[in-house]
Amino acid sequence: MKNKTNSLGRSLLLGFGLLASAAASQAAGLLTPVSSSDQLLDLRSHHVRVVINNGFARTEVEQVFSNPNAYELEAIYSAPVPEAGALSELTIHAGERVLNGEVVAKSEADRIYQEEKSQGNEVGKADKNSYQNYEFSVYPVPAQGEVRMSYVYYEPLKIDTGVGRYTYPLEEGGTDDGATSFWTMNDVVSSDFSVEVVLKSAYPVTRTRVPEYGGVAQKQEDGTLLYRYESQGELLDQDFVFYYMLEENLPGRLEMLTYRESEDKPGSFMMVMTPGVDLKPLEGGADYVFALDVSGSMKGKLHTLTTGVKKAIGQLKPEDRFRIVAFSDSAYDLNREWVNVTEANVRESLHRLDQLASGGGTNVYAGVSLAMDRLDSDRVATLILVTDGVTNRGIVDPKEFYKVMHRQDFRFYGFLLGNSSNWPLMQLMCDASGGSYRAVSNSDDIIGEVLIAKNKIAYESLRQAELSIKGVNTYDVGDFKIGKIHFGDQLVLFGRYEEGGPAKVTLKARVNGQDQTYSTEIDFPEIDRAHPELERMWALDQVRKIEVNKMAGFVEESEAKVAIRDIGVAYQIVTDETSMIALDDDGFSRHGVERRNLERVAREQQARQHSPASNGAQRVDASAPMYQRKAPSLGGGGAGAIEHWFLGLILAGGAVLAIRGRKKGSQSKAFLLVGALTAGAVTGDRLEASGVDGFRWTDRDTRLPAGESSIDQSIANFWEVSEEEAREDAPARRLSATPRYVPPPVSHPGCSPSRVVYEIEDGRDTHRVDQRRDRKNSRGHFGLNLFNAISVFDFVWGEESRSESDSYSGKVKR
Repeated sequence: MKNKTNSLGRSLLLGFGLLASAAASQAAGLLTPVSSSDQLLDLRSHHVRVVINNGFARTEVEQVFSNPNAYELEAIYSAPVPEAGALSELTIHAGERVLNGEVVAKSEADRIYQEEKSQGNEVGKADKNSYQNYEFSVYPVPAQGEVRMSYVYYEPLKIDTGVGRYTYPLEEGGTDDGATSFWTMNDVVSSDFSVEVVLKSAYPVTRTRVPEYGGVAQKQEDGTLLYRYESQGELLDQDFVFYYMLEENLPGRLEMLTYRESEDKPGSFMMVMTPGVDLKPLEGGADYVFALDVSGSMKGKLHTLTTGVKKAIGQLKPEDRFRIVAFSDSAYDLNREWVNVTEANVRESLHRLDQLASGGGTNVYAGVSLAMDRLDSDRVATLILVTDGVTNRGIVDPKEFYKVMHRQDFRFYGFLLGNSSNWPLMQLMCDASGGSYRAVSNSDDIIGEVLIAKNKIAYESLRQAELSIKGVNTYDVGDFKIGKIHFGDQLVLFGRYEEGGPAKVTLKARVNGQDQTYSTEIDFPEIDRAHPELERMWALDQVRKIEVNKMAGFVEESEAKVAIRDIGVAYQIVTDETSMIALDDDGFSRHGVERRNLERVAREQQARQHSPASNGAQRVDASAPMYQRKAPSLGGGGAGAIEHWFLGLILAGGAVLAIRGRKKGSQSKAFLLVGALTAGAVTGDRLEASGVDGFRWTDRDTRLPAGESSIDQSIANFWEVSEEEAREDAPARRLSATPRYVPPPVSHPGCSPSRVVYEIEDGRDTHRVDQRRDRKNSRGHFGLNLFNAISVFDFVWGEESRSESDSYSGKVKR
């Protein structure tokens, strides 16, 4: 079972003000207007089932909403949008009635929903709000009753440098200030929570890792891997990240997934290319400029940002140079000029990083422009952008971003932090520069993300890469003019084909100034009915490309909207121009809605039943290999080690935080605590309140005293780095007590009915962390005793409340 210390640690840190803000880091959950006097709907259960199948994943979410009020209410559930997720099914069980979803134009869905709601009929709706969130509306949730809702989405998955990664997003990105001020979020699952992952892989998986939830996947008799996590009560405030590592020395290869229902219809394909090319490390010194977003929308993500940058700087060579640019309303250069990688320069830069605080607007253009200033054409230059991409200051026109990124030849890599992040803008910047980006969660192993990124910027890349397919007529494809392919990249390309037959697939590129050609012969099947869901993923890929081209000015906005709407309705996916309306059969008849999704879902279910062992994308070039070399992997710790003196600087940073804390009055004890936690992060341990020995250091996740066991060994094993490097990962991420969740009461005098209580059992006594929110003020309380007698601190945050229960904390029972 997951150690809930991480959730507790985040709650405490937010309360103390150690992170930049509490309000921005919300979670998936039920929404209620702040002004409402209703008791909050209860999210009774939340179950997630994921099937990862060689190139794509199917995610099914089922949850139960309960209404404690004496009258009907509308349930509105919000969740972050998976970046490449194609929402395709919505089912609502209201008593004995079952409502199913059909995708229609957004305006039509809104009209139908309001009409049915006004007449008191059961109805549901799913909307997509740009890149920020899905919003599910269900009416009614009966008085003292409940409603069950489930939804399904598909998404393609890439392998990067031999590492697969699936993310189920839960933590809100904090990029929608209007929603934050209007809604109260109930992110508590009061009863049952579970996540199940079934992993199907055509290649051996050597290890798995789930950073925040813990545990490993177990091999089943059918060859699949099964991971399962269950709990009684949960906070939906942390992303679920599932890593899996393929065995080393796998060949470069071409894999493909196809679907063609009949000979009179077009086929769809997903081509997965893993190049096996001998890319060499860059020789000589290189220049690296880090452009860091420190705006208000980065609250809750700043620690992840600075940790990643510190690790990246620790990977640089003595002959390299670097600069750090930070931006919010405007941009400023922390170094003012290129600096060499010396201990003194790095120490000074880390000190300046520790002074960064999030706030203000987001002027990404100013940050990128300043970062690109003074690039030396005689040296290899890399721009590393770390942001959530939310632009609201300065130049915000995406066409200007395309121009500035296209005007110089440099290497570009982006870290897109948090959910609800502006991936369309980041994708546009990558298209313009030939760069790449990676979405990063607060739940990710930062050391792993840095290792993957380091290889992309430290090795040669394939340039001017272009793919062609001859022999079979393909159309509506992804961009076959690829440009750059970086170390460890896996390409996932979608398209349509008219009819089956043999085809020649060729990749042309320049490697180290030399033209290279890689080709193979494959077959496109005449009929293949195993994966009808592929059509939805192809459709979403088309929508994503239209959105990026619209931003770049290549497609008129009005034309883009019509195209996205038509694709969404034809292939039954929720987009910015389409929504899914859930009705019963009579309801669809009343409104004249064609049952396209009913037929499509039936085909998908039938395919899963007829081909339960289907294994997704399969290798198609085994008889005539496209590549003669192995695919890159992280095996052997290829990313290199972090210098010991650099680890010492990280530890010194923790001391600086503590000293700064002493100057801030009421926050001093909190900063002293985070200083201790930072020291624990470097040693791989953490601080625990022991009933016998007072504070002691324990291993982060196993709760065993240091030296007896080390979950950090699993971090080291997975990423193949030293234990010392692994122990430095994610400082101040968790506190060590084992919390026990207590479901919120139905009502509570003087505050909102929503209340979260943790009880920390230290072996002898129980201490309480009580967080609650009311309509006019908010208050939290945390108390901790040393040796169960000496009060270490009794800390209250928020506005004063005269409620007796609000004023109680500390030791509550023995």
